[in-house]
Amino acid sequence: MTKISFFLNQQQYTVNKSITVLDILTYLNYNMALFVLEYNKKIISKAEFSKTSIKSNDCIEIITIVGGG
Repeated sequence: MTKISFFLNQQQYTVNKSITVLDILTYLNYNMALFVLEYNKKIISKAEFSKTSIKSNDCIEIITIVGGG
């Protein structure tokens, strides 16, 4: 069984199967409208979430959008 370790917001996670960015976001119940995602220091579009497979040592940062007045 292949284990994949990656970082999400500087916290390390390990999974036992191949997953996509969308899989992670769905599992963690993120509201897709309220953040920008940086994948290995590059901003990726929401259209790329389901096409981007997580590999060992990948770094994902979720930057939430906060409104104000």
